[in-house]
Amino acid sequence: MKVLILAIDRDNDFGVKAGVNGPVIGREKCLDAAVKLSLADPEDSDANTLFAAIKLYDELKRSGEFEDVEVALITGHPSVGVKSDLELSRQLEEVLKVFPADGVIPVTDGAEDEQIFPIISSKVPIISSRRVVVKQSPGIETTWYIIVRYLKELLSDPEASKVFVGIPGMIVLLFGLAKLISLRYPASTQIVSSVVTGFIMLLVGGYFFVKGFKLRPIQSIAKMISRGFITFIAGLTGLIVIGVGAIKVYLTIESIAESMIGGIPSNELIALLIYINALNFYFILGLGIIALGKIIQGYLRRNFHLWYYVTALLMLPGFWIVIDVVTRYANPFIKISTTEIATKVLLVGVDLVISILIGLKLKERIKNWAIRVPSL
Repeated sequence: MKVLILAIDRDNDFGVKAGVNGPVIGREKCLDAAVKLSLADPEDSDANTLFAAIKLYDELKRSGEFEDVEVALITGHPSVGVKSDLELSRQLEEVLKVFPADGVIPVTDGAEDEQIFPIISSKVPIISSRRVVVKQSPGIETTWYIIVRYLKELLSDPEASKVFVGIPGMIVLLFGLAKLISLRYPASTQIVSSVVTGFIMLLVGGYFFVKGFKLRPIQSIAKMISRGFITFIAGLTGLIVIGVGAIKVYLTIESIAESMIGGIPSNELIALLIYINALNFYFILGLGIIALGKIIQGYLRRNFHLWYYVTALLMLPGFWIVIDVVTRYANPFIKISTTEIATKVLLVGVDLVISILIGLKLKERIKNWAIRVPSL
């Protein structure tokens, strides 16, 4: 029986650090590769894995249990996953062409390399396996050195230091300030604690949300300002109008409900319908300001999509009517006649048709205009 002792380097440390390209076949070549990696990075466990494979090769050679024994190294790719596994599979086929083994003994340094065992077993039976665990000094000095070393590496990485040092430091700082304020004003202890806790949750949650979705809010705002200052101002103004309108409606919801249904809403859903109906004006007004800013910016920059922004602005009255009718119709305390509904639907249809026709007409004219006049 021919047995292959196979050392596996899934992330190709041999290639990246020592310039050794796989596959490597034969004891002398494997020994040379292991020495090269040990010199390049004495702390890399892959070198120990290959030394262990060579040691196992020597033991099996001396024992004479098998007809023939060979040792080889296959290397993957730094991008661990499909790419590295395809490379390992290709190199294993090359090894088997040189040494057609009847069985293989994989030698690895952890569970990551063992993930390719199904690929190996699909080509040649696995008769055993060996995992190499590098021994560490149990002394306190060595443990302390390792801890300090990894802490230094952690602090040298700006992103990691923000998460593991910056955020905990900010939390401790804010709670310390809250404690000092509560000593000065004992009656405000609960308020200060709630404010600080909420502020911490807002900052930490916002940070992880931005990082998790890979958002770049500061860069996006800067890009928006540099590309279209008028659009930015109009957008900010529109959002302020919507936000202020939302606050005003919330604070005056009872008086609005009195005028609409003649009393206080009986449940939250009815109150929500009244709130949306009252907010409708501010919402459409804010969108109109945003669209108007787009139109002005598009006109100054000779933007071909100017017709699209004009069409959107013209459609806003129709949207206002739809929201108004739907929220009033869904409210059981408001009676709305069929004639009024039909009239509103007709107005919406007319608004949409006019908006689309004007938009299509503008599209053709602006297309020629944008070609004749160079962009600013």
